[in-house]
Amino acid sequence: MRRGADATALSERKEKILACVVELYVESGEPVGSKALLVRMQMSVSSATVRNEMAELDDLGYLEQPHTSAGRIPTNKGYRYYVDRLMPKRSPDETAARLMRQSLSHEGDPEKLIARAGEVLAAITNCAAVATMPVDAGAVIKRIEIVPIGIRTAMVVLMTSAGIVKTGVCRTDTAITGEMLDIFRKVCEYSFTGLPVSDMGTVMIQTLVASLGENALAMSPMFAVLSDLAGQAVQAEIRLQGGQNLLHHREFSSNAYDMLQFLDQSDKLERAVSADKKGLTVHIGNENIYRQLENTSMIIARYNIKDKDGGAIGIIGPTRLDYSRLIPSIEYLTELLGGLLTESLNE
Repeated sequence: MRRGADATALSERKEKILACVVELYVESGEPVGSKALLVRMQMSVSSATVRNEMAELDDLGYLEQPHTSAGRIPTNKGYRYYVDRLMPKRSPDETAARLMRQSLSHEGDPEKLIARAGEVLAAITNCAAVATMPVDAGAVIKRIEIVPIGIRTAMVVLMTSAGIVKTGVCRTDTAITGEMLDIFRKVCEYSFTGLPVSDMGTVMIQTLVASLGENALAMSPMFAVLSDLAGQAVQAEIRLQGGQNLLHHREFSSNAYDMLQFLDQSDKLERAVSADKKGLTVHIGNENIYRQLENTSMIIARYNIKDKDGGAIGIIGPTRLDYSRLIPSIEYLTELLGGLLTESLNE
């Protein structure tokens, strides 16, 4: 789990107060005062002592006071200290885990499986869920199919060893004959099956098409679509689910429009999600690399396919998140998703 800059350890009492402020604020969304802390913590100290400790935590940058007469709330630094040092270890919520298992167990197609995982994660967290599709630089072409869907149209299907399935429709100037379909299938089986996807470049395909003689002109749209699909298969692709959930959080009332616009920029979103390549990471507030995410938290975990890195899945939400509940659920989903994707690709 990503940590911020190493911070000097707080005293035991300060740690208890900080943890309690975080947990009470997550529950209520209201600034936390000394009286509420005393009730929750059942400490045998005076209210004045607690206030002094809170004031010191404020001076150290772990808490802040939004209004003069209000209690205090955690800062990004306070959340970071809590996540790194104070957060209790919990098992995944069983209700959420059951929903994940039920929702994903009957889905075999890898892309649909990842999309469904994002939908479930958005539903159980009330945040935006993000997931990257598996991209394996060493993936090879597993199968290529072509299916006629009209007199001059056909669907080309590309499947890779990484579980990626890409489809595209081609339109030809002449009627598609059975002979053309047979030639396409045989050429693909002989020339492309088992070939690294990254090796299927435009020049290679153009050279192959030129060798088809009198069929070259008629069949070039089929291979043009195939070339496009190969390019798509090696590009990182990201899925966003439940973006509208962010509108339900009052923390985003002032910048909801900017943030939703940012989430539509798939290249930047993919970069933000894929910034770390191992394990589970928590980016809090200005730890995120883009300004539009500076009042959000991202919890991102990597899933593995066949013991290799497959991609990432996680959530974007306010910094006021129940980290101790959500992190175990995201870790559970990551393991479940990786296992199901591995099973799917072994079939």
